Amino acid sequence: MDCLKSGFRKRILFFSFFMLLTTFAFAQNKTKIEIGTIDSVASKILNENRKIWVHLPRSVQNSGFGKQKYPVVYLLDGDAHFSSVVGMIEQLSEVNGNTNCPEMIVVGITNTNRNRDLTPTHSEVDPPFVSKSVSDQSGGGEKFVEFIEKELIPYIDSKYPTAPYRTLIGHSFGGLTAINILTNHTNLFNSYIAIDPSMWWDHQKFIAETEKKLANKNLANVSLFMAAANTMDDNMNVVKVRRDTTVFTRHIRSILELNDFFGKNKKSKLNYNYKYYNDDNHGSVPLIATYDGLRFIFKFNQLKLTVPEQINFNKAVFTKIEKHFENVSKHLGYTVSIPENTVNAYGYQSLGKKDMDLAGYLFKLNVANYPQSPNVYDSLGDFYEANGDKKNAIASYEKVLVLDKNFPETKGKLEKLK
Repeated sequence: MDCLKSGFRKRILFFSFFMLLTTFAFAQNKTKIEIGTIDSVASKILNENRKIWVHLPRSVQNSGFGKQKYPVVYLLDGDAHFSSVVGMIEQLSEVNGNTNCPEMIVVGITNTNRNRDLTPTHSEVDPPFVSKSVSDQSGGGEKFVEFIEKELIPYIDSKYPTAPYRTLIGHSFGGLTAINILTNHTNLFNSYIAIDPSMWWDHQKFIAETEKKLANKNLANVSLFMAAANTMDDNMNVVKVRRDTTVFTRHIRSILELNDFFGKNKKSKLNYNYKYYNDDNHGSVPLIATYDGLRFIFKFNQLKLTVPEQINFNKAVFTKIEKHFENVSKHLGYTVSIPENTVNAYGYQSLGKKDMDLAGYLFKLNVANYPQSPNVYDSLGDFYEANGDKKNAIASYEKVLVLDKNFPETKGKLEKLK
């Protein structure tokens, strides 16, 4: 009896949370976001002004360094998940030297009419998931995708330092939208994270159409991570639920069916991974699933150096680093140079060890990769000065001041040499 009561409570909580998502927009701080900025796009397609929250990597703010370009994460329900996703990406790409994923720009797409934008087709009333009000608003998904493709992405690319690699993250109706774009607008994004997606949509007609369209589709060079939460009663599990026919389990059964489809359809060449989270419900799963999804999609990005390699840095170690970034470039589809600050740090480390050949190679590599950075010429000047090459040291320091007349300490170095 207690088990039945507990299961009923879980069911009620799940549907209450689901209806909250479909009914209300998430709260916004309309004055300031400390981890990003509030921007907006005047959409002619949607006939409204759409607010977006934008986070830029910390390295963008370092004015002394050269300009880099960054992959972009587009986040549905941005007003709900922006802070957690930004925090994860910073942790995985910047903190403690982590390279689990690239430094990335995050674009959080906030909601105006969630039921309209995140439902790809119109659905008739479908209790307990789709009320009449949800049904009346539904089916604007394709127009929303058109907004993303023709207005939002071009705007972001024109204003921010973007690289041509895009990831889409969506939860619930957002996960439904992610699967819709993967299916019908495949190349709009390079990778997708679909978290507990509402694949039951439109009396499960949508999942049937999705499987039909994807059956013979080539998905090479596309990545998908799909997550499922535990939305079942306590007396149910992922084996028993497959035999269930009640409306209450249709959400998870639809996700399991889609996972079965992806598991069998190997000819598509989709880079696919799936995970079921037994200890998380529909509301708690986005945090851990986003983390796992980013780790899966960008597993090629992690630079693995042993402790001896880090301590005893030499030419062989740097050759390993160069090969790593060649592999990263292959996966991302564009040339990714070794970060300026990484090469700079190894250059000074080599200079301190009097390995002048390696130090010179590194500082000159940075100049070649980041020719508009005053910092690389300042470092190259330090190398020439340490090597007794006064003429080239002066020329390098002068180049610094051409790019930034107020660059710290360079004037003093130049005056000392002259």
